Amino acid sequence: MTTGRFSVRADVRDWAIAVGVAAALLVTGVSEGHSATGLDLLGYALLAVGGLALAARSRAPVPVLAVTGLCALGYQAAGFDVPAVSFLFAVYAAMRTGHHIVTVTASVALLVTLPLAALVSLHDASEALAQARGALEIAWLIAAGAAGEALRQAERRADEAERTREETALRRADEERLHIARELHDSLTHQISVIKVQSEAAVHVARKRGEEVPQALLAIREAGREASRELRATLEVLRDDDRTPPQGIDHVPDLVERSRSTGLDATLTIEGQRHEVSAAVGRTVYRIVQESLTNIARHADAATASVHIGYRPGALTVRVDDDGKATPDTTPAPGIGLLGMRERVTTLGGRLHTEPRGEGGFTVHAELPAVHAELPADGPS
Repeated sequence: MTTGRFSVRADVRDWAIAVGVAAALLVTGVSEGHSATGLDLLGYALLAVGGLALAARSRAPVPVLAVTGLCALGYQAAGFDVPAVSFLFAVYAAMRTGHHIVTVTASVALLVTLPLAALVSLHDASEALAQARGALEIAWLIAAGAAGEALRQAERRADEAERTREETALRRADEERLHIARELHDSLTHQISVIKVQSEAAVHVARKRGEEVPQALLAIREAGREASRELRATLEVLRDDDRTPPQGIDHVPDLVERSRSTGLDATLTIEGQRHEVSAAVGRTVYRIVQESLTNIARHADAATASVHIGYRPGALTVRVDDDGKATPDTTPAPGIGLLGMRERVTTLGGRLHTEPRGEGGFTVHAELPAVHAELPADGPS
């Protein structure tokens, strides 16, 4: 939306300059007292066209350079001693967009041919040379070209400065992320490991003695295992330095194949006419399938799982089903993985449904737009 507003403003500005230059050229031509002969009318038309052509100088600087130059030659040949102001504006625009060689070549060509054009109406070489020098001086050309190049360099330096600021901010964010990862590792990993090992040892000893294991102790053991897994996943995210290429839809078959190698009968189905999707959507599809298959392996006690990706016009769906122990009566508490899925999908403007299946098992169903603004590549949720 912002880019659109800037584009409209640029068009309005260019048109205002074009109309102003055209009016100034016409007023200058009229002030010379030309009659309404056919040749004079052609000169007036060339003055107007040369000025109005500047409306396209931002979008097509080289064609505008050619048009304004030819118009200057035309009205000089028609006997109009009017400065080539529109050509100077075109030189500025072409230099600003980096067309150095074309601009210099066109300027030299116009300087050489203007006296010849003026000679058509004046029939005197010295007068034609003087009129051409008045219409386009080398100093004007140099000033217009230098102004365009100076602004181009200033914009380039501003872009580089902005890029440097972004890179500095990303580097600081990476450093802070790694610092947090180290703090978490140093402060929590050891304590959680102690809880996990001690609780498992206590359960093992109790069972070895034939004693009944208290439910509280089993809950502590399971909580320790889950905390260890979640901490490990969190540390992986924090330590991800984004130098690894992000995974996308093309890597989903590898996920399904790895799930088969663990004993889960996983299948992949892709339907619809495949079309391009943004990298952000592709990463989200990959993470949904990855997290779903991971949850199935850890918690579902399932024998089979199916992954279905469907292409629709302007949209994409992904669905992961399993035949695990979940039933319509169960209401599993949403873990960090499911919350991360929902956050990713919502950010992209999509919808996520997660619920037990009527015939048993669990389903994860996401609907995503095919194209979306890029999000930073990230690690697993």
